[in-house]
Amino acid sequence: MDLNRLVQKCSTVTHMKQLQAQLTTTGRFKSSFCPVRSKLIEVYALSPLPHLAHSLFLQIDTPSTNDFNAILRGLASSSQPAAAISWFHRMLRGSHKIDALTCSFVLKACARFLARPQTLQVHSQVVRCGFAADALLGTTLLDVYAKVGDLGSARKLFDEMPVRDIASWNALIAGLAQGNFASEALELFKRMREEGLFRPNEVTVLGALSACSRLGALKEGEKIHQYIRDEKLDMKVIVCNAVIDMYAKCGFVDKAFVVFDSVKCKKSLVSWNTMIMAFAMHGDGSKALELFEQMGQADVKPDEVSYLAVLCACNHAGLVDDGMRLFNSMAENGVNPNKKHYGSVVDLLGRAGRLQEAYDIVKSMPMVPDVVLWQTLLSPCQIYGDVEIAEIASRKLVEMGSNNCGDFVLLSNVYAAHERWKDVGRVRDIMKNRDVRKVPAFSYVEVDGAINKFFTSDKSHEKWRQIYDKLDEIRLKIKEFGYVAGTNYVLHDIGEEEKENALCYHSEKLAVAFCLISTSEGTSIQVYKNLRICGDCHFVIKLISKIYNREIIVRDRVRFHKFKEGTCSCKDYW
Repeated sequence: MDLNRLVQKCSTVTHMKQLQAQLTTTGRFKSSFCPVRSKLIEVYALSPLPHLAHSLFLQIDTPSTNDFNAILRGLASSSQPAAAISWFHRMLRGSHKIDALTCSFVLKACARFLARPQTLQVHSQVVRCGFAADALLGTTLLDVYAKVGDLGSARKLFDEMPVRDIASWNALIAGLAQGNFASEALELFKRMREEGLFRPNEVTVLGALSACSRLGALKEGEKIHQYIRDEKLDMKVIVCNAVIDMYAKCGFVDKAFVVFDSVKCKKSLVSWNTMIMAFAMHGDGSKALELFEQMGQADVKPDEVSYLAVLCACNHAGLVDDGMRLFNSMAENGVNPNKKHYGSVVDLLGRAGRLQEAYDIVKSMPMVPDVVLWQTLLSPCQIYGDVEIAEIASRKLVEMGSNNCGDFVLLSNVYAAHERWKDVGRVRDIMKNRDVRKVPAFSYVEVDGAINKFFTSDKSHEKWRQIYDKLDEIRLKIKEFGYVAGTNYVLHDIGEEEKENALCYHSEKLAVAFCLISTSEGTSIQVYKNLRICGDCHFVIKLISKIYNREIIVRDRVRFHKFKEGTCSCKDYW
């Protein structure tokens, strides 16, 4: 019986049942070793009717390890990966023999189900059964630990592996980069190159570039880009896309476009989308629109990501009419708007002060608005002081069970802007009762390869006295240019002098001051902030860029701001 020929016939459930009947009538079904039976179980498990795999399995008098592996493999790749974990436990309870493939299949299920406790259980079985020396299985286990967020166990496993291959290095570098350990990912990449046992391949550099993107580590990114060119890895479009993304997220959209424009291989749809989104993040709506139009000329059909990217570009550049035109053209171009597209349009209208139109869009959506959409509507209410719509959005968020501190802070700020201090107090009492805590703002900068992190009014840095002295100098200089503290951004019921002092020591100002005392004149400054930059800091940094002749790039939660000679790339629209 030709296994491959029979399996090829199993394109429908009817074919599979015919094969099952054939196995039964020929007596092959009951044999202790039947590869066709195992393959049939796997195909059933992958089908829209996985319960048929269960039914078939129960008919086997003495299921073999191959049979268990078949159902594990099928379920691990199906829409029910948790079922594979249950079958693995059943296998252990029945004292059935497991092999390295068994562990590999159930680990795949653990990764898809993000099942950390079960990953630990499988690891114990790997050790108990003597599979720890299996480099492939070890790499699979390491990769799963990284995907379920247990990077400590992943690192420990890596350090203890008797034999490592390049996949082991790649799995840990990627895991660290995608977690909150981007610096460690770059250190591991350097170590891999220094040890010289393996040459980084395209998978390796993808992980390292991702780490650079998260950190904004331009210098390291440029070194990796040079390695990519030297090794001819830029012949792979996926690598080129990652380089484009890295330069954009490090604040250098022009360098990103140079890479995009000089790609040696054929550009993919992802290439176009990445570049359009890069222009969007940097507020260059005109170039994003131009590139979007060029897609059609290059016979590349925009998808939902393309439209989202160009809508974001219109959003950040204030191109309301262009954004609405594109949004309204989506359906006729074969792309149905999803919640993210609606959210972008709501943000587009909201930023432009057209809050009622934004609210009408939310009400007319063909799908139920989610938490993110209501948050998007709430955000511009603070800028334009629309209490009515802010209260509507806040009520919806409470009804949906949102416990995000930002929601309460935004509503509180809307009330504060109208000096409705009793309502501010009521919102803060609700936050206290719900144990909702405000996310502290912080900024960080990289100087001489070291990350320096600052919180508002921070005095923990070893150079805090010099930093504060520099800020005092800055205050005097910017007042000569007509600066008046934007105390309207301090939404607390306190005096003007206290408000001015509160503004002076925002985290991004501390970060910029530190760079001014730590780098040579003319050096570009890059600051990364976890929240949106406030209006006062935005105005102050514009003046600093002019007074000290520095290019200052601030990457906040939403976008990039490039300050140069007293102006910002956002044109004061953000």
